[in-house]
Amino acid sequence: MSEFDGELSPAFEIVEPQLWRAPIIFNSPHSGSVYPQDFLIASRIDLAALRRSEDSFMDELIAGLSDRGFPVVRVHFPRSYIDVNREPYELDPRMFAGRLPSFANTRSMRVAGGLGTIPRVVGDGQEIYRERIDVDDALGRIEALYKPYHRALRKLINKAHQRFGAVIVVDCHSMPSVGLSRDEPRRPDVVIGDRYGTSCVALIADVVEQAMTARGYAVGRNKPYAGGFITEHYGNPSSGLHAVQVELNRAIYMDERLRERSARFAQVIDDFAILADALAEIPLGDLGSFQAAAE
Repeated sequence: MSEFDGELSPAFEIVEPQLWRAPIIFNSPHSGSVYPQDFLIASRIDLAALRRSEDSFMDELIAGLSDRGFPVVRVHFPRSYIDVNREPYELDPRMFAGRLPSFANTRSMRVAGGLGTIPRVVGDGQEIYRERIDVDDALGRIEALYKPYHRALRKLINKAHQRFGAVIVVDCHSMPSVGLSRDEPRRPDVVIGDRYGTSCVALIADVVEQAMTARGYAVGRNKPYAGGFITEHYGNPSSGLHAVQVELNRAIYMDERLRERSARFAQVIDDFAILADALAEIPLGDLGSFQAAAE
């Protein structure tokens, strides 16, 4: 990973508590804000535009949970550079100079929308790059950043699963307060994504909804976000592996235009702590019997 030393070292961090309170992992894969200089030079849009894809400050909102007995994972590199919430090789051949590997998934809906593993556009649809990227550059990012992150996350999940017999991954994201389409209804304060009931037992989504509703949030499920690769890939409820995505409306905790924390920021930190406490009260027996996680 020498090409990223200094800029993206470490590329991500895992903060484990001294004593695990419960097998609940809080993960922030899209709040990274360290932009490699070569990436900024290659971009046709400025840093402010690139940052529109960030789940800004989400890592800060959950950072204190490690002191409460819950491990926290945060990524430092931006999702516009490489997105760990995608398959490892969801790649758009139109973006690259050179031939992609034969196993690359070039036809997914996310690739079609410009939001593959190496995104073509930022969240508001603006094209990122001035010209095509060398294939070796893309594959290098996957090897040096994407794969180590997923190896570390999988190791952490396995550790919790083997110790407790079950694990919950809470994948933490934030969304723009309004969608790109004028036809989209007003977005709720929180969207719970459980891949339409397939990534975790219903009890987990119910507890998230009850906890957030009790704190005054308007809560929706699976629309407009049902969960991405992380939720789908790590959620296997029949084996005691549960993953739920929690998507927070950015207008709740920040000024989206100025990209600054709002007056409610500290309250949202407290609300996430209450959510963590509520999830920790779920009996392990309701999360599935012990079964060692597959590597």
